[in-house]
Amino acid sequence: MPLLNVSNLAKSFGPNDIFSGIMLSVPYHARLAIVGPNGIGKTTLLRILAGEDTPSQGQISQARGLKIGHLPQEATFVDSSHTLWDECLESFTQILDMEQELAQLESNMSDPEQAEISLARYGKLQAEFDHLGGYTYIQRIEQVLTGLGFTPDEFEYPLGHLSGGQRTRALLARLLLSDPDLLILDEPTNHLDIQAVEWLEGYLSQWEGATLLVSHDRYFLDKVASTILEMNRNGFEIYRGNYTAYLQQRQERWDERLRVFEAEREQLERDLEYIRRNISGQNVSQARGRLRRLSRRLQAINQLGMQAVVGKNWGAISESVQTAVSMMSVDEATQIVHGLRPPTNRPPILHLKLKAEARSGEIVLRAHNLTIGYPNKALFQADEIELRRLECAALIGPNGAGKTTFLKTILEKLPPLTGEVTLGASLTVGYFAQAHEDLNPERTLIEEIDSVAPQMLVAEIRNYLARFLFYGEDVFKPVAVLSGGERGRLALAKLSLSNANLLLLDEPTNHLDIPSQEILQDVLAEYQGTILLVSHDRYLIDALATQVWEIDEAAGRLTVYKGTYSEYHAFQEATHEAQRAISESQRNTGITRKPGSLKINAETRAKGHSTNEERRRLARLHEVEASITALETQLAVISHKLESPPTDPAKVQRLGNEYVRVQNELDQLLLDWEKLHSE
Repeated sequence: MPLLNVSNLAKSFGPNDIFSGIMLSVPYHARLAIVGPNGIGKTTLLRILAGEDTPSQGQISQARGLKIGHLPQEATFVDSSHTLWDECLESFTQILDMEQELAQLESNMSDPEQAEISLARYGKLQAEFDHLGGYTYIQRIEQVLTGLGFTPDEFEYPLGHLSGGQRTRALLARLLLSDPDLLILDEPTNHLDIQAVEWLEGYLSQWEGATLLVSHDRYFLDKVASTILEMNRNGFEIYRGNYTAYLQQRQERWDERLRVFEAEREQLERDLEYIRRNISGQNVSQARGRLRRLSRRLQAINQLGMQAVVGKNWGAISESVQTAVSMMSVDEATQIVHGLRPPTNRPPILHLKLKAEARSGEIVLRAHNLTIGYPNKALFQADEIELRRLECAALIGPNGAGKTTFLKTILEKLPPLTGEVTLGASLTVGYFAQAHEDLNPERTLIEEIDSVAPQMLVAEIRNYLARFLFYGEDVFKPVAVLSGGERGRLALAKLSLSNANLLLLDEPTNHLDIPSQEILQDVLAEYQGTILLVSHDRYLIDALATQVWEIDEAAGRLTVYKGTYSEYHAFQEATHEAQRAISESQRNTGITRKPGSLKINAETRAKGHSTNEERRRLARLHEVEASITALETQLAVISHKLESPPTDPAKVQRLGNEYVRVQNELDQLLLDWEKLHSE
């Protein structure tokens, strides 16, 4: 039996149907993600499945004793005076009770009258305590809190003093530590930086329970999900695989439905043509029979919708039509057939265009010996930065590292602490602010657009806002009442009127649903200007970035990597793997190294080398190891490029030649490394 089984689930608020007909099974170890546009009912569905709301119709059956952990978008706690550590300890009440009993039994064993009974109980309880993780729960709490981005100093913070994002992370930590059978997660990557999201991906990949989640993070869905449930205006559909597989299957289904629709519309047109030719002629009875059958088909389409009937058996469908079927006139049938539109589950989409009106200079941005921060706090340093026309640089790093501060420095809203930032010639800068502080909460949507496009008439503004999914009376709403997603769409509407040739984008996909993210990504990919992108959206970064600027918060430095995000990630993985291999070889050979120094242990001295000879040998060994690390990293990057080779055969040939050259050089260095170890 699955953990959760859902049959014909529906939810309505008054006369408004939110969703209906949901059929869903959540088996053990499931990794099921729910996607769909904002407002389709994803959060409502999760609340119902978590037992926090009731359906209007349908049934939910659970496995006996099912333990559910639910992470809502906004976290609340029973006792906000608890510290973060205390809240995590709530997941281990059984272990804490056992720990207390073990301490009492240890005390009782000093009493001769209780020693024998206490010892027997102690042995049994200690085995159970060990099995439940009684000797590792402290390390587990530290691991989860650190992985989710908390510092040790924050472990003792009262929950009431944490920000909204920190409280959500705190609840997520408690849920992960409580080991439920089913985790229901609503936007779990909100408020997490890339490092914390990657940690969560690794944690969930090894976790034995089932996961049911809603997320707009497409890269996260690629790593975590194995089944996608898409909610849409016409119901829902299930796809097997991760997000990338879902995209491919969805397109295949759309293409197949369009093919079937076109074939059936052609058949309807042929039937109409036959009826027109024969309705007053010699074959009038056959024509009237066809018209009667055609009328049933068209009435089924009118009642059930094209989505419900395309590709189905017409006879069976016509029987499901509730009203009596009357034969249409030829003109009525012709009008309906000509008015048919292809079936689609596509949600309303943004009609976004970003146009760089003027051409900028080749060098768009340069920085030299830069220090970013505030007078009392330096955030990071950067030696040399250069951004050229039509490039896209992705600025990544943990929350609070200084990414937004850097953008404000470029905009001259903040001065650099040292060095300078120089912008190129003929630049028009467009800025998308993460907190949307460029939106005036007291203005209406029409007034916001009018502030950047005063030449537009009210009717033109209304039509323009409709392209960003603001319809009817929505345009008269004040900005203050808009949701996060609505503010994001309004900010994009203003940005697209700027005609900028340099875009500074600070988390542009925050609060956007996946369909809107897909549109924004496509538009930015076609944009004929330069982009500096701050984002935690790795899917977007991987699609756009030509270089990656990473802020290392611990070192306080910005490092530039020339290449795509996939290449950068492969570089990081290869570097870490090479470092692990070197550390392992050092442990095996008795050689240890600390940054900036060489250490000779007793085993290496026993080989008979003088101290100076040994230092020279180890210095050379150090140099060879560093070169091996660099070449292994280079080889990993080339390998990654060859996995998805360019279409140009000459480029493939150059990559192959470069791979052979690096491999030969690496082989020679490995021989040198072995020789140095054998001396």
